[in-house]
Amino acid sequence: MTTEIVNIHDRQKLNWTVTSILALLHIGAVAALFFFSWRALAVSAFLLWMATGLGISMGYHRLHTHRSYKVPLALEYFFAICGALTLEGGPIFWVATHRIHHQKSDQPGDPHSPRDGAWWAHMGWILMGESKHNNTRVLAKYAPDLAKHRFYVWLNDYHWTLSVVLGILLLWAGGLPMLLWAGCLRIVVGLHGTWLINSATHMWGSRRFETRDDSRNSWWIALLTFGEGWHNNHHAHPTSARHGLTWYEIDHSWILIKCLKWLGIAKAVKVARITSAVSEQEAA
Repeated sequence: MTTEIVNIHDRQKLNWTVTSILALLHIGAVAALFFFSWRALAVSAFLLWMATGLGISMGYHRLHTHRSYKVPLALEYFFAICGALTLEGGPIFWVATHRIHHQKSDQPGDPHSPRDGAWWAHMGWILMGESKHNNTRVLAKYAPDLAKHRFYVWLNDYHWTLSVVLGILLLWAGGLPMLLWAGCLRIVVGLHGTWLINSATHMWGSRRFETRDDSRNSWWIALLTFGEGWHNNHHAHPTSARHGLTWYEIDHSWILIKCLKWLGIAKAVKVARITSAVSEQEAA
């Protein structure tokens, strides 16, 4: 991987398009609290699991970015579609940004380090600057494995269309309450869950490994993000499909990956294990 770092955001400019969309989503999320229904809550929980759990944790992160395991291409594409429903950007942008983060974690060039400010790490880096979300040519150097697929190039450019279509379907199926809950509130919860990985897990929590960055393990963020909160474990073993390395470190995504492996769907699963306080990386 090249050592040249792309300046993804110019901190001097507020991206009004992104800011306006996020503001509307947050307003909708607050409004959802006044339109509660059990049906809307159930649909929201399912879509949160599908988009953030399957799409971000198992897809964008462990599969597309780190290639921690392999699945058939059709399932890989499905995980990417799920990830696009989070409005966290297309797969090429997400993967490129995260690979840069690992390359320069908590160093100059890290897109979202708390050393540049907690607010910046959480969402300031998204709000500020002319984002290169859709500049596939610029970002492809960090995700060449994805950029060679026409499907990923298309999804990177038009990822937002899936959320628009889903929003229309939600409004048609359940009216305004369903749109506010399964659309706005679900997206906002998923966004802040992922952003907490960028901010909180580089500031608070325990450290099992003395990594060169400030990564921490956080049990409550792990619960919110389907196992992604065991962030120090992840930075110590970035290609491991398993982030929770002990029995009490609940990692929902790892449980599902194990199920896929048992079914013969997931192969070449890479696992980091701890034995007698000594870590070792092995392929399962």
